Amino acid sequence: MPLLHITTNVSVDDTAALAVNASRLTADLLGKPESYVMVQIDAGAQLWFAGSDEPAAHLKLKSLGLPEASTGKYSAALCEFIKQHLGVAPGRTYIEFSGPPRHLWGWNSSTF
Repeated sequence: MPLLHITTNVSVDDTAALAVNASRLTADLLGKPESYVMVQIDAGAQLWFAGSDEPAAHLKLKSLGLPEASTGKYSAALCEFIKQHLGVAPGRTYIEFSGPPRHLWGWNSSTF
């Protein structure tokens, strides 16, 4: 159910390692089993922010029951993760949070 989608204009040599670490972080942040976490990485994307193609990132964190009161904590942790792993400053990172209704999230030929 949780999905972390990372889009960045930074080239990534080892997307598998980045995905593994991002998956663990997502599970830890949300307190959900990692067996449900999906990570998508789009590295080397054509991404401009503030009129510049300096390192930037756009993240989408989607999860059922996403607690709105915790998005500040999630933002801090995700920005630190992106800074450490991609060298993108927090001021050049946007994060989109969403918590869809259960009937709008499909899995295993059904919905949650």
